[in-house]
Amino acid sequence: MPPDAQSSSATGLNVAVLVSIGRHPLTARTRRADQDARAVEMALTLSGASVSLMHAGQHDSDNEEAIRGYLGMGIDEVRLLEQMPQADVVPVLTEALRASAPQLVLTGTRAETGEASGILPYLLAEALGWPVINGLAAVEKVEKGVATVLQALPRGKRRRLRVRLPAIATVDTSAPAARQSAFGPARRGEFDVQPHASEADSALTQWQIQPARKRPKRLKIVKSSSARDRFKAAAAKSDGGGGQTLNDVTPEQGAEAIFKLLREEGVLR
Repeated sequence: MPPDAQSSSATGLNVAVLVSIGRHPLTARTRRADQDARAVEMALTLSGASVSLMHAGQHDSDNEEAIRGYLGMGIDEVRLLEQMPQADVVPVLTEALRASAPQLVLTGTRAETGEASGILPYLLAEALGWPVINGLAAVEKVEKGVATVLQALPRGKRRRLRVRLPAIATVDTSAPAARQSAFGPARRGEFDVQPHASEADSALTQWQIQPARKRPKRLKIVKSSSARDRFKAAAAKSDGGGGQTLNDVTPEQGAEAIFKLLREEGVLR
């Protein structure tokens, strides 16, 4: 257990952690996803809780090696819901969670491969009718079906929340770092492979996915003969100039303003 991790009382709590295949940002090799590993770490620090891992995707050698990174954290078995490539995993995960009925579901905020939209927990919560907590930093205690948790806010702030279980919570880099994966437990861990019917993700099949390229930064041309003025222009922060602050507006007005901005930027047509 990392030195900054604290054990929370959660006797009898059934926790399911949804894990995904990660990708190293430099080498692009498959690995355990950082945020999902932090979710596993948080689950393991809950004293008295029963922790299970669940993954929906392909069962091949590359994915198996990545998932063994989670088993090396001290997990005996991972439940693998086998799916075809580019399948919509929401239906199979919804069915599995409804059948296993965990009280708390933990997962990373977003995946490191695939769409990586971060919308999966919200789709699952909508299908199951459960509340969602984003940016979970810690679980303080669980009593009488109510969890007291800390939610991470910008600039290192925390907010204490009480949420009725069952619930889904997303974990990001504000949570404690995951422990190292041990080779022995990773090799001894087992896979409970369960074939399931796959539903094609119709939207994803129409996309063209390619590696992102770093675009060159456009430099501002300074028309000045003074070295002092040129230095000030280079060091000054550029202002967007197109920002707009909305105060005391209705949800409909806010949504309309966002929709208008997306149309202007060419995101929506």
